[in-house]
Amino acid sequence: MAAADRIVVGGRSLRFSNPDKVLYPSTGTTKRDVLEYVLRASEPLIAHAGGRPVTRKRWTEGVGTEQKPGQVFFQKTLEKGAPDWVRTVELQHSTGPKQYPVLTEPAVLAWMAQMGALELHVPQWRMLDGERQNPDRLVLDLDPGPGADLDDCAQVALSVRELLEDIGLHPVPLTSGSKGIHLYARLDGTVTSEQASEVAHTLARSLEAMHPELIVSDMKKALRTNKVLLDWSQNSGSKTTIAPYSLRGRLRPTVAAPRTWEEVEAGGLQQLEHLEVLERLERDGDLIASLDPPPDRLAKYRGMRSAHRTPEPVPADPPTSTDGRSFVIQKHQASRLHYDFRLEHDGVLVSWAVPKGLPSTPKQNRLGVQTEDHPLEYGSFEGTIPKGEYGAGTVQIWDAGSYELEKWRDDEVIATLHGRPDGGLGGDPYRFALIRTDADKRQWLVHRMKEQDAERDARLKGYAPSKAELARQAKGEAGDEAESVPAAPRRKLGRRLSAPNAPAPRAKGDRPTDLRPMLATLGDASEIDDDREWSFEVKWDGWRVIVERVGTTVRLLSRNGRDLSGAFPELVEAVPKAVDADAVLDGEIVMLKRGAADFEALQDRGGLSGRPAARAAKATPATIMLFDLLEQDGERLVNERLDDRQSRLDELVHESARVKISKPLRGSLERILEVTAERGLEGVMAKRHDSRYRPGKRSDDWRKLKHLEVQEVAVVGWLEGNGSLAGTVGSLVLARPGDDGRMRYAGRVGSGFSAAERDRLRDQLRPRRTAPAIEGLPNDVAKKVRWVRAAVGEVEHTEQTASGALRHPVWRGLRADKALADLNPS
Repeated sequence: MAAADRIVVGGRSLRFSNPDKVLYPSTGTTKRDVLEYVLRASEPLIAHAGGRPVTRKRWTEGVGTEQKPGQVFFQKTLEKGAPDWVRTVELQHSTGPKQYPVLTEPAVLAWMAQMGALELHVPQWRMLDGERQNPDRLVLDLDPGPGADLDDCAQVALSVRELLEDIGLHPVPLTSGSKGIHLYARLDGTVTSEQASEVAHTLARSLEAMHPELIVSDMKKALRTNKVLLDWSQNSGSKTTIAPYSLRGRLRPTVAAPRTWEEVEAGGLQQLEHLEVLERLERDGDLIASLDPPPDRLAKYRGMRSAHRTPEPVPADPPTSTDGRSFVIQKHQASRLHYDFRLEHDGVLVSWAVPKGLPSTPKQNRLGVQTEDHPLEYGSFEGTIPKGEYGAGTVQIWDAGSYELEKWRDDEVIATLHGRPDGGLGGDPYRFALIRTDADKRQWLVHRMKEQDAERDARLKGYAPSKAELARQAKGEAGDEAESVPAAPRRKLGRRLSAPNAPAPRAKGDRPTDLRPMLATLGDASEIDDDREWSFEVKWDGWRVIVERVGTTVRLLSRNGRDLSGAFPELVEAVPKAVDADAVLDGEIVMLKRGAADFEALQDRGGLSGRPAARAAKATPATIMLFDLLEQDGERLVNERLDDRQSRLDELVHESARVKISKPLRGSLERILEVTAERGLEGVMAKRHDSRYRPGKRSDDWRKLKHLEVQEVAVVGWLEGNGSLAGTVGSLVLARPGDDGRMRYAGRVGSGFSAAERDRLRDQLRPRRTAPAIEGLPNDVAKKVRWVRAAVGEVEHTEQTASGALRHPVWRGLRADKALADLNPS
């Protein structure tokens, strides 16, 4: 990238200057790195900050150093010269109305990164149709005062959680990226900001009374020494909080990062940096997705109608996501005749009013004005809407049927309609394009495309004008009347679907499937009451992928949608031979070694492509373990029972050396856990027999039962912690004796400590002046370690790598009754 270049994000072109400028000197993190982070984290960032006015903190020259901090600018309103596609909301100030930017798409995040906006702060309420709504979440900021630390915040968080759950709220924790912890709980929108603040204030006072030695609810700094401030004030309608997943303008690129309650309970938390957050997103998905679920897309529709006054369907509940592809065109004789064109998408009928009807030839273009989303039940509605009601007049179905989707974007839809034999379209396939021409007025252009030609070929023949030409032609119909409402929320990108029983070959450039892996919760065997309700499978220690086969084309998509196909050519070649039909499957890429997955060996394959990947595939081929079938020949199966999906998987897949089925295990759970532990497997997956597949969601219907091993280790040193852990133990350096008696590096453990234990270990471990002989010690550890006389300790961990390092260790304690000679060789 040049010093000042243009980048394209989601179809938006914008200037991105000085990409190599260092914004975080302590880590060398550049402006380019910041851009990469916000784009990779854009989905959860927008989910939790979207619809809310964004106040930005900008460090145009970087955050600086501890000795010379960088200059920070607070930016609330939209700058002059901002791209015209950055959407805004208007807020009233004492000096008049002000325009604030809102996050609607990844390109807005890229623009903010270009402007040096590292911190994004938002209120607890959203804007809808120009009106400020009641808060949809409650927040509590746990801020440690002098002498308190993150472990103290974790202790307070657990007390807050207990009280909130007593009143029916279910909080989620985030380390703030600064010093403390944020707790959020979802609200139903029925209370005002003032009422939410009062609830939070009352809760803070109650906890202060219960734990006066640890908690304070008063903002006075003099009262905060050795205590945690339970800040309730950010629920005020005029206050903002750092957005989940936002970077912080600290010395290091830390992030307001979601955590699990298991992490909070274990203690030893540290603030996470941006690369760690991206790894966790890829591994675990959005841990707080339940905090800000998608908005009720029928709220506007219901607000414009009264069920007792109109014959139209008015469902009381929000829509649920569907994969249907139905359409209806309704002839609507209202104040003026027009046609309502509706496409089923993500659980609703996305609707346009087309005053002159759909064009009959490619030479015609018609205006369409997007109206509010309608319920699916509206697809069969015919009748008369009474006078005085919204849309009063007669509604008749002009045509209806299904459609094949080619493209669905915020500004463009391309599909082919298959209507009724006696319908208004004449029973022939009708290929069309919807092009958005004016986002503010919600105006689109409807263009008929030639079914037998691709859009490019049609344009060469003069039938299909360019998008710019279509936009110009649309102005000719801008005066037509049609139902019109303010802009609806942005929609996710769609995907191309094959017609049932006739899957079309995937063309180069087609979008991959929109399905994402269903996620499991971490569980315990004691929670499985009745083995008969559950299916048990091996928990493979590999890379989770969605496998998409269309003809001879195969895509291997990671949890966050990254295409891994280039890294595993042996699997791309093997899947079409093993899978009998076009399908979307769920599985895990593993490197098998004596029947168990070797996670460490898998790391060498990441990032390879081309010849290096081909050589690696030949030398150490991977295997795909398939365990679920999500789609077959265009038919979505996510709403079928697990047992039925797996039965179809068995029929569809012919196992080979590279493609295998991870079949349910037989026997009692107790015996299964025992056997899988003996074989060195990571654990067991427990899935309810009747569970439906919930793409991208975490569910209690699937549970991870991990094996934890207890290992005795030599503690040979410690590293000082950062931030609130400065001056005390951040992590312990571990070693294990090998077969030759030499000590080998076994990793570090930084979790499982209380604050008091960290200080006790610092004082209890006796210093050593010279470095011991430790094989395999990383240079970065050797430079910072404080050596101690070796002591025996105990940790829990998931496994031991080939190099001897322990994966995911958790501290259990020192073993004063053990000597180094008691350690068994690893």
